[in-house]
Amino acid sequence: MFDVFWLKNDLNCLIQSLSSLKIGLIIMLFLSGGTGTPKLIRGYKTVYGEEDLSVVANTADDIVVSGNLVCPDLDTIMYTLAGLIDDDRWWGIKDDSFHTHEFLNDLGQSEYMNIGDMDRAVHIRRTQLLRMMSLSEATEKISSILGVNSNVIPMTNDDVRTKIFSGESKLKFQEWLVKENCEPAVDKVVFEGIEDAKPSTKFIDAVEENDTVVIGPSNPITSIKPIISLNGIKEMLWDKKIILVSPFINKKPFSGPADKLMKACGYEASQQGLIDLYGNLVDVFVVDKRTIDPPHSCVVLDTYMKTREDEKRLAREITGLI
Repeated sequence: MFDVFWLKNDLNCLIQSLSSLKIGLIIMLFLSGGTGTPKLIRGYKTVYGEEDLSVVANTADDIVVSGNLVCPDLDTIMYTLAGLIDDDRWWGIKDDSFHTHEFLNDLGQSEYMNIGDMDRAVHIRRTQLLRMMSLSEATEKISSILGVNSNVIPMTNDDVRTKIFSGESKLKFQEWLVKENCEPAVDKVVFEGIEDAKPSTKFIDAVEENDTVVIGPSNPITSIKPIISLNGIKEMLWDKKIILVSPFINKKPFSGPADKLMKACGYEASQQGLIDLYGNLVDVFVVDKRTIDPPHSCVVLDTYMKTREDEKRLAREITGLI
């Protein structure tokens, strides 16, 4: 009986190990903006490792600041996977200093984005590299230097820029978000350059190599919509299993201005609004357990990631949906 007990125990351990390996090999591709999805990605990395993980980042929020290209979502993903992220702000590098930013403003630069010194060094290096190579290649090079073993992929190497129309004003997304603190009313959201932009080769390869794609709880309009609006991407995603994690609790986002932007684009800021936005593209809609009367077609989980344990738990539950 002693031998049977240990044999059974060993078999259970083997099954769990093989199951984890299978899951790790299936869920490898995330579509991501900032804040919400990087938390889920960090949970996934902690539980399953990062070697077989690919993340496609929104680049429509990118902006040139003081002569250097800032890629907010791309940087947040790199810093998260490198263990450098300032997870109080979910922006920039933890324990960074801001001497250059402060002195630039003393000199009259009027830099409204609060960019740290180490963070700025990444932007400077990226801008230098872009004179010699594509954004995908520059991202791969910087990621490797930072010790990231995952595949961090810009959605495109072309210029796509989110613009917010408010009355007679047309604002860059970061101007509206940071400088204006999301206060101007939003009449329209436009992704300039999206018609001519091509998905990066690495993006196409990542979609072709994966059966399952996770759309994380990032802003549906300004983070995810530019990614899936690139030429040919929706057609490629039709054959995949798409799992979407809602960024809403009822009609309020966990963070950020997603509700205001959804309404400006003609969608209700709710789980039903997400279903209307994505339509038949998404196979599994995951909503938070605090949602009142969730659509019957949704999977209900605790999606609130307040702690690192929450991130790991949700990562396990999302992989379990496969």
